[in-house]
Amino acid sequence: MKNTRFIAILSLVCVGMALSVSAFAAEPEIKSQWAGKKVAFLGDSIIDERQLATNNTFPHLLESILGITPYVYGISGNQMHQILPQAQRLEAQHGQDVDAIIVFIGTNDYNHAVPLGEWFTERRDSANIAVNTRIVKRHRVRNMTNDTFRGRANIVMDFLKTHYPTKQIIFLTPIHRALFVGANNIQPEEDFANALGLFLDSYVDALKEMANVWAVPVIDLNAISGLYPVYDSNAGYFRNPNADRLHPNTAGHTRMAYSIAYQLLGYPASFDAL
Repeated sequence: MKNTRFIAILSLVCVGMALSVSAFAAEPEIKSQWAGKKVAFLGDSIIDERQLATNNTFPHLLESILGITPYVYGISGNQMHQILPQAQRLEAQHGQDVDAIIVFIGTNDYNHAVPLGEWFTERRDSANIAVNTRIVKRHRVRNMTNDTFRGRANIVMDFLKTHYPTKQIIFLTPIHRALFVGANNIQPEEDFANALGLFLDSYVDALKEMANVWAVPVIDLNAISGLYPVYDSNAGYFRNPNADRLHPNTAGHTRMAYSIAYQLLGYPASFDAL
């Protein structure tokens, strides 16, 4: 009887310890305003959930680092204009039950030589400057076209600002890229211009312009991640040193995740309390 009681007590202690260890493991590595927040990730193959079959990805690494709940919508091959249907799926599935939206896009627009275009078209229109007084002034209108990178970005931001006006929206610039060899798909390193004679830098710069054009934070992951696959010394961060220096492996995603995490500490995770 005593042995039975002792075993029962010991079992309860062990269960308690297991629960304590489990609770401790669930604690975010970095305690911050992002803990417990629901964060949607829109983007391309680098965050496509199919990547999880071979390596981890930074949205899921941020789950343990910051304690977020990630909703991942990235699709391999997607370009800027395809962020819109991803955002529409997010709204259909979660409505407004999301705290922040992070968009990681641009490398495929560069690869497919999408023209950069302009943010605005300018014309002259009559403006009311006082009671019963109108004069003709320069007037700019946002370009809303899927034919250009900036036009695509305008369409995406028009949707996000309209449908998620109270949510934190953050863009990430694409990381550096080198050789990718796939089935009937060979993409040279970023030191080669695309079919329009443009380098990846031009698309990175256009994304950074969005900060001022649309009042949206832009984290320059291209600069701060430290990933530089055009050098053999950095090949170990990518899935295949000889055939895929476009998609980071778990080590590469880990470096990206920490780079993003420390930047996110400087931004509100939500505005619900305001």
